[in-house]
Amino acid sequence: MVRQMADPSFRERQFLDRYADHVRPVNQLVDELRGHDGRGWMPCVAPLHGGVEARVLSILRDPGPGTQEEGGSGFLCIENDDPTAVAQAERFECVNVKPHDITPWNAYPWYINRAPTAAELTAGVTPLHRLLQLLPDLRVVLLQGRHAQRGWELAMRRYPDFLRDRPDLPVVPTFHPGPKALFHPDREVREARKAHRRAAYETVAAHLADGSV
Repeated sequence: MVRQMADPSFRERQFLDRYADHVRPVNQLVDELRGHDGRGWMPCVAPLHGGVEARVLSILRDPGPGTQEEGGSGFLCIENDDPTAVAQAERFECVNVKPHDITPWNAYPWYINRAPTAAELTAGVTPLHRLLQLLPDLRVVLLQGRHAQRGWELAMRRYPDFLRDRPDLPVVPTFHPGPKALFHPDREVREARKAHRRAAYETVAAHLADGSV
């Protein structure tokens, strides 16, 4: 299904379960980071997702309007009522990756609804590293968009011990799932970007299926 967060009863269940065992450590981290250094609000991770049990870490740029408490769900979730969430939900379903397999995150995890600056991407490095410490079953990282890829690069540069401890962790880069990532006057370029995204999700599923890492 898609856009389940548009259903008030579904949204309420997610809210009531936001400190369920599998997501409690992640959302406690979110609680701690909200307002840190004056950076403002940050959405929780929906308990639909795997939290500390996730095998896939999916990183985007920044939380979109669909994650807002007012007018949105208040959560990072592939069931949010927006096109980016729909694209992810459909693509993960196509490759048989379940919502519980995934924990979503952002290179800049606080709400700004614009491209983060270089300084803001740097500020997102420590939260990302702290999240990684909470994911013992992580098998693959999906980096969707250039900001996610840059944020990961910065994090691994600052915390090189993480990759030294996990030298075989697959990291799969691709385009952002939102429709703007396809904007290009050349139809062949647009189709190539779509194909790249499809292949990235298939690669993520393959890493889960083969039991590597």
